Amino acid sequence: MTINSICKSLTYGTSKKSSKSGKTIVIRMGNLQNGEINWSNLAYSNDDEEIEKYNLSVGDVLFNRTNSAELVGKTSIYRGEYPAIYAGYLIKLDYDHNILIGDYFNYMLNSPEAKNYCQIVKTDGVNQSNINAKKIGAFEIPLPNINEQKEIVHILDSLLAKEQRTKELAEQTLQKIDLIKKSILARAFRGELNTKN
Repeated sequence: MTINSICKSLTYGTSKKSSKSGKTIVIRMGNLQNGEINWSNLAYSNDDEEIEKYNLSVGDVLFNRTNSAELVGKTSIYRGEYPAIYAGYLIKLDYDHNILIGDYFNYMLNSPEAKNYCQIVKTDGVNQSNINAKKIGAFEIPLPNINEQKEIVHILDSLLAKEQRTKELAEQTLQKIDLIKKSILARAFRGELNTKN
């Protein structure tokens, strides 16, 4: 089904200037990282009207409509860690929760097919690319029933957790190898190694 057919609305975020401190976090395009919200380098809003209008709910999916050619189209899910609204370069994809799970939707929009689609439909400007609501609304995703979506999410979560653990172990091993190399070089410079060692 197309995103348009499974979403009640595709809403652009606030265009008001944010502050370095304030009542509520404003999620910007830089906060969308690998399908999740990165809570560093934050901006804030003190505007009560904007906070009410653009308030996010747990499970909301945000699409980055304007960015560099490589990053335009990145998507993340809001999990409610902190109260937040979203900035104008993002679109909130207000999907029908009766037929779609946010995590499944997020995975579909971060798939290679979605990334390829974004590269095809983006409009390139001088320093950035853009994908408007109409174009992302035309993208089609497979829509199995809710139980199948839950199972797909469970499988993907499990596989990605294993991948993350493997990466962490590989990084630890590389660090150990680096330390061993440094130790050997240090011993060689001190003259502690001979041909038998």
